[in-house]
Amino acid sequence: MADRSKRLPENVEGEFFVDSTCIDCDTCRQLAPATFRETGSYSAVFAQPRNPGERRAALRALAACPTGSIGARGSAREAVLDFPLTVEDEVYYCGFNSAKSYGGNSYFVRRPEGNWLIDSPRFTAHLVRRFREMGGIRCIFLTHRDDVADARCCAAEFGGIRFIHRKELAAQPDAEQVMEGFDPIRLAPDFLTIPTPGHTPGHCVLLYRGAFLFTGESSLVEPRTAGALGIARSVLAFVAAADRVDGETVRVPVRLGPARPRTAGQVAAGRIARATGSARATHAPSLKTK
Repeated sequence: MADRSKRLPENVEGEFFVDSTCIDCDTCRQLAPATFRETGSYSAVFAQPRNPGERRAALRALAACPTGSIGARGSAREAVLDFPLTVEDEVYYCGFNSAKSYGGNSYFVRRPEGNWLIDSPRFTAHLVRRFREMGGIRCIFLTHRDDVADARCCAAEFGGIRFIHRKELAAQPDAEQVMEGFDPIRLAPDFLTIPTPGHTPGHCVLLYRGAFLFTGESSLVEPRTAGALGIARSVLAFVAAADRVDGETVRVPVRLGPARPRTAGQVAAGRIARATGSARATHAPSLKTK
């Protein structure tokens, strides 16, 4: 829970604030861009909500914040009930980002033959209840070691099958399915994984229905970190893999599902799109209530 005594001076006065425990993961800026803005090493409130829609978005950000760094005078209870949030069709953003994965996003795909979880959110009573209401979790795809969070708890709760690359296995040594090598693998109808080593040795992206690309951190290019070169190599690995899938060219889809998008990550996504001929690509989903 946010501590008003640690309130950042960059916050404008009003109902919402961010304290100094913020890890600058970008979650709040994705969910409530009208309220939160980056201020160097943190996020902060640059404008208090001006209408009920902006306030609801800010409360969702409060609920999703992995470090509990956002404070408000009101309760976020009603906003909690919005999660998971619809991205489009049967694809949802889970919310409840985990500090264990440095605030990485996770996604839920609802399928008649069994639902998929892509990377893991915090294991919370609310999400467990909602996942159960939506049919449980059959498969858990883990893009890389950094974003496993509470995947083990989710697998145990729902009997889910975890997919992870051999080179990331130390993060989930008891995973049920281990992916090998660096060629694209069709895991199930409509689900294609493409190894993109670079950010981590066994980083993989997941292409769903030829329309949604869950990129983990392969589209994240952060100039402030020493890992930027590795992530750039991961992007190039995806482009190189595009010509190796069933003899057909895989195009980057119109929607990307990244772990922690940045402005530079959006630029990288655009470069991938141009390299593979995609018409358009965005660095963050447009979220709707369920």
